[in-house]
Amino acid sequence: MNGTPPSPGPVRLASIDGYRGFVMFLMMAEVLHLGRMARNFPESGFWKFLAHHQSHIEWVGCTLHDLIQPSFSFLVGTALAFSVANRQAKGQPFLPMLGHAIWRAFALSLLGILLRSVGAKQTNFTFEDTLTQIGMGYVPLFLLAFRPRRDQWLTLGVLLVGVWLAFAVHPLPGTDFDYSKVGVSEKWLADHGLVGFAAHWQKNSNLAWEADLWWMNLFPRETPWEYNGGGYSTLSFVPTLATMVLGLLAGGTLRGDKEPKQKLNRLVLLGLLGLGLGALLGWLGICPVVKRIWTPSWVLFSGGWCFLLLAAFYGVMDLQGVKRWAFPLVVIGMNSIMAYCIAHLWDGFIVSAFKTHFGAGVFQFLGEAYAPLVQGVAVLSVLWLILYWMHRRQIFLRI
Repeated sequence: MNGTPPSPGPVRLASIDGYRGFVMFLMMAEVLHLGRMARNFPESGFWKFLAHHQSHIEWVGCTLHDLIQPSFSFLVGTALAFSVANRQAKGQPFLPMLGHAIWRAFALSLLGILLRSVGAKQTNFTFEDTLTQIGMGYVPLFLLAFRPRRDQWLTLGVLLVGVWLAFAVHPLPGTDFDYSKVGVSEKWLADHGLVGFAAHWQKNSNLAWEADLWWMNLFPRETPWEYNGGGYSTLSFVPTLATMVLGLLAGGTLRGDKEPKQKLNRLVLLGLLGLGLGALLGWLGICPVVKRIWTPSWVLFSGGWCFLLLAAFYGVMDLQGVKRWAFPLVVIGMNSIMAYCIAHLWDGFIVSAFKTHFGAGVFQFLGEAYAPLVQGVAVLSVLWLILYWMHRRQIFLRI
């Protein structure tokens, strides 16, 4: 294929592992139950602020928690830029690399479905999980890694404009559309609903929802699929690919031959441009910033944050060489798939084990109000120690 990237020797930037570890820590930290702490201390602005940023915005907007999935997707692209170059440097031919990419795409998609099926009576065929969304776009991303940066930018533009146009021309629901039948209450519409042109991206009445009415019912289910309670959709994998392309471009910047400070400046500039353009599109009503259906403005806005966060980790860890502080994050970041799995599967077992061996009230020694936090700290500590044990023994879950 044309446009093969240069092939330097193997390189691993500490900042990528640090940033990925930070993102996975935010996900794992859901066990801290900050929302319950806010309810236990309703007068505390401190707990209210933390709880807000450990929850997802209902529709338009962004919290810190909303940046987990785009960051993870973005970093897939960033890491791929290095992975492809390093494997080329080892002399690996294209076809075996493509075969591995196809296998990885299938494995990620399947793993996402399996994790969403835990505790279900049958396989829960749902495709909005982070791993599944990444898997569905991974092969096109892999192929783009062999193209010149010009083609990557062009693909990004086609994805963003194409997705926006598809939603924009999709007919709005009629005045008799019953939102209560798709899980959207009148109060929700009053508080979070979109009007005018922006209504093309309304919850559970948009193009992605209608596509899932067909797609999701192709799979065996106990009852027909009618809507996703959170408004998430399968079709989001297309703009998620755009987020991964942004990461691929960031990886190309970091691998380039410019001076480190120039690379840092470029990351910051792209971050500010993404933030500004995404917010402007939302403010003008051209395209609302909605994470749950991954609107093009969300790609740009969240991508802007991803560039800035990567720039911060790169500036501190790789330019300044200040890395020791981030070791706990690196432990998580170097084993991110394992971290993702144990965070979804083992928290209940760990809580049960603590209560079995130390008594039912083990988490209440600071009082009932602080029990959710104490329990969360205990679970999070055990999860990290498992990853640390694997790190010490160089055991990493790879797909």
